[in-house]
Amino acid sequence: MATSQDTKTVFSKALDEFFYGMAELAGFSVNVFKEGIKPPYEFKEVLNQCYEIGIKSFVLVGVTAFILGLVLVMQSRPTMIEFGAGSYLPAMSSISIVREIGPLVTALICAGKIGSGISAELGSMKVTEQIDAMEVSGTNPFKYLVATRILATTLMIPILTVYADFISLIGALTGSNIKDDVNVHFYFNRVFEALHYTDVIPSFTKTFFFGFTIGLVGCTKGYNSKKGTEGVGKAANVSVVVSMVGVIIIDMVVTQITSMLGYL
Repeated sequence: MATSQDTKTVFSKALDEFFYGMAELAGFSVNVFKEGIKPPYEFKEVLNQCYEIGIKSFVLVGVTAFILGLVLVMQSRPTMIEFGAGSYLPAMSSISIVREIGPLVTALICAGKIGSGISAELGSMKVTEQIDAMEVSGTNPFKYLVATRILATTLMIPILTVYADFISLIGALTGSNIKDDVNVHFYFNRVFEALHYTDVIPSFTKTFFFGFTIGLVGCTKGYNSKKGTEGVGKAANVSVVVSMVGVIIIDMVVTQITSMLGYL
């Protein structure tokens, strides 16, 4: 049976790990900005990472986004029909997808796929001493491996979000046509009538922070992984959890700020 002293020890250890992790992320982010603005620039590697991170995620994000829009309309339709608001389905689905569901779900998917991949890749390079070999050969591993990946995630998550929003709206249109016959021209007219810049700009802006957070956490945990293959697996797991929590916290903060500014 655990004593109060044991509970305090566990709590103190968890608190120490939390603050150590925050300090690690802060130091890493400072180095990213420091190395990112200094020449030479690794444009070729950035493009390569954009392909690996973004283009290769299109299928997963697209399938998930389509199902998301389809299910959203199919679940919402009975209630809205009951209250005589069936004609507002396109507006409801578009606002829900563009404001919140599209950016958040896309970021969570990418946190699982991209964040764990980056962490596992860098962790494997760390434990096999490939990063040390790069330093010996005169290559800056932080600039080549870390800064390029973080920049790629920061650029590609917004693009994936726009793509996911569009596919989700196609899925919502498909869901509307399962029980009703909804004209495509009518549907998208109602969608664009409902959307305003105050819906699009805050939701699009926060995706850059989502991308930066996913890249930063994945690179930090992978670059600093230890204890062989066990450390690589642990780093990938922690990276996914921390990235998802970070994305949700950022989303909450941005929502509160936009609400205070009168955008919502």
